[in-house]
Amino acid sequence: MKSKQDIQNIAIQVIADEKKAIEGLEKLIDNGFAEAVETIFSASGRVIVTGIGKSANIAAKMVSTLNSTGTPALFMHAADAIHGDLGMIQPGDVVICISKSGNTPEIKVLIPLVKNFGNKLIAIVGNTQSFLANEADIVLNTTVPHEACPNNLAPTSSTTAQLVMADALAVALIECRNFSARDFARFHPGGALGKQLYMRVSDLYIQNEKPAVNPDTSIRDTILEMTSKRLGCTAVLANADGGQLLGIVTDGDLRRMIKANTSFDSLTAADIMTSTPKCVSPTEYAVNALHIMRTNSITQLLVVDTQGTYLGVLHLHDVLREGII
Repeated sequence: MKSKQDIQNIAIQVIADEKKAIEGLEKLIDNGFAEAVETIFSASGRVIVTGIGKSANIAAKMVSTLNSTGTPALFMHAADAIHGDLGMIQPGDVVICISKSGNTPEIKVLIPLVKNFGNKLIAIVGNTQSFLANEADIVLNTTVPHEACPNNLAPTSSTTAQLVMADALAVALIECRNFSARDFARFHPGGALGKQLYMRVSDLYIQNEKPAVNPDTSIRDTILEMTSKRLGCTAVLANADGGQLLGIVTDGDLRRMIKANTSFDSLTAADIMTSTPKCVSPTEYAVNALHIMRTNSITQLLVVDTQGTYLGVLHLHDVLREGII
């Protein structure tokens, strides 16, 4: 068994090897890359991405990235393609084949069939003298000096290079399509990521109570209002039923009051309120409201409309409950 330090050194060497492989890709980006992007961008059909072995795993990831960023794509395993899956290729589709050697038996069988269909073929390949490279319409070179594997056998650096090249294509297409965060949200409605992109303050605060007192409300009644509404704060309005927003009383204000006073009987909400409360619009994204709370080390925001009218309270727990972190 290797020592802990030896194991750490192995990891460091792998990272160094793969970093070198990625840096080498910069010199391999040429007009062929731009042509590949233009071909995919102008295609009337979808992108069919295929490969065998570890390259197939990279192909599947590429398909996922393309689909989520506005480029319709399908994964076709090279081995399954010759047993019926070729039927997914339609006129107008662009086929991308990913392979390190470009000479595997499955690739040699598949490529002539794809060429017979008349579809554009883009190769992401680590051997520019291979069968795949010679048959492809466009070649994206992902040659690496060696694998991070000590035997120079297991696909490591080569698959990392393939992944980076695939990501470069996807990002270039994002830019060409002017694909925005709003577009991204349409394809990611679920999970924390989707909620960050579409959930707004109005989706959350409306479920809460609407605590409010007027400036003359006694401390006792102010505490009762805060306790009954269970949000750890209350707005202070010119009139408890509405009117101008004057401030906020929070649990923190109560603690500071207790520390500074021995008697509270004569105090009112106006005496302890914070007169410059942090507020947020109901149309603001919830993730931005979270940023405001984090930046100011607070747990509540008063929700106000464009006229400054008090609408309710957004609590930190509302945001965290939705998994927006």
